Amino acid sequence: MIDSEGFRANVGIIVCNESGQLLWTRRAGQNSWQFPQGGVNEGETPDETMFRELYEEIGLSRQDVKVLGSTKNWLRYRLPSRYIRHDSVPLCIGQKQKWYLLKLTSDDSRLDFATTNHPEFDDFMWVGYWYPLRQVVAFKREVYRQALLELLPMVHEQQRLQRQKRGRRRHHHRRPQNG
Repeated sequence: MIDSEGFRANVGIIVCNESGQLLWTRRAGQNSWQFPQGGVNEGETPDETMFRELYEEIGLSRQDVKVLGSTKNWLRYRLPSRYIRHDSVPLCIGQKQKWYLLKLTSDDSRLDFATTNHPEFDDFMWVGYWYPLRQVVAFKREVYRQALLELLPMVHEQQRLQRQKRGRRRHHHRRPQNG
């Protein structure tokens, strides 16, 4: 779906693990890495797109993740001229993306890049939160920065809850002292 300004509606997916590291995926057959993303189909909500793309691109289902949040507004980037298909109608000059932050609740062995006949990715690694900013292709860098900045408080909140949960567990298992 391309809007009147020439931006294609798309979702970006950032998956974090228990430690707050992010899932960084390698494009199939290339040495190019990025977060999973995909276009919104006609009649589909961004939430529906996110779950469809999550499965198609990395093989995870709703049961494998917890949605921590999403960006409030669409974030836009323009494609470099060499990537614009100037003969296509309507003309797509870039993407507008809604970004989602998910927490992996299952094991990363559930990741599967072969759920479609044309896998987009073939490998992954867990990276530090800001690592993708230094690695993503330059024209996507500002959108990545905006998404990571907006979603960061959600990661911090998740880590705070994890620490709290671990603290309660430790406290709960303490034996009473004989006095």
